[in-house]
Amino acid sequence: MSVQESLPLEAHARPQLRVHRADHLLVADMVETGSKVLDVGCGEGDLMQLLESRGVDCRGIELSREGVNRCVARGLAVVQGDADTDLDHYVDDAFDYVILSQTLQATRQPKEVLENLLRIGRRAIVSFPNFGYINMRLQLLIHGQMPRTDNLPATWYDTPNIHFCTIKDFVGLCDEIGVKMERAVALDRYGRPLRLNAPWWFWNMFGEQGVFLLSRAQKKPPLQAADYVAP
Repeated sequence: MSVQESLPLEAHARPQLRVHRADHLLVADMVETGSKVLDVGCGEGDLMQLLESRGVDCRGIELSREGVNRCVARGLAVVQGDADTDLDHYVDDAFDYVILSQTLQATRQPKEVLENLLRIGRRAIVSFPNFGYINMRLQLLIHGQMPRTDNLPATWYDTPNIHFCTIKDFVGLCDEIGVKMERAVALDRYGRPLRLNAPWWFWNMFGEQGVFLLSRAQKKPPLQAADYVAP
């Protein structure tokens, strides 16, 4: 008799608990229940499924046909598309949140993609691996080769990442295009948040990945004639 056959009946019926990624749990905590969400680069739909279990109306867009098929098999509403070209087809304010999880560094035009996220969503949530992480710096310094980690296992010639970005780089981009950072979290190699009052250089050095909740900066109303004061 096999080990599986010897298990009691209730053991066969017991559902397996799914372990979610730390950044997915953090992203899900940033989304309000009942919101309408677009997950860009949704992969196999793990984050979408987590969001839907929390009462979120979620749609997805994924580049790979394999990812789309797996999402559809799980009952998720996903279409095949490219973040660099297909976000232009969405109207303004179509979603409450637009999520780009671990995908920004693989886009060809990250600045335009970020601007599109905040055009079609009232808020955007962006997570990405931090290429300024100390382990990656040490690998490059000591071995003189492009670094590889558990979070970024691909070799330099086989990686989808084409725009290497640090937390400091991303903060600079947000400042450049006038994006408001409502919340920012850096996670260490174990998925634990670094302390909130740490300076940016500390996050940039010891954060393996960053997660940002963004919104459009409030535009100042145009100056009226009555507001003008002559010198």
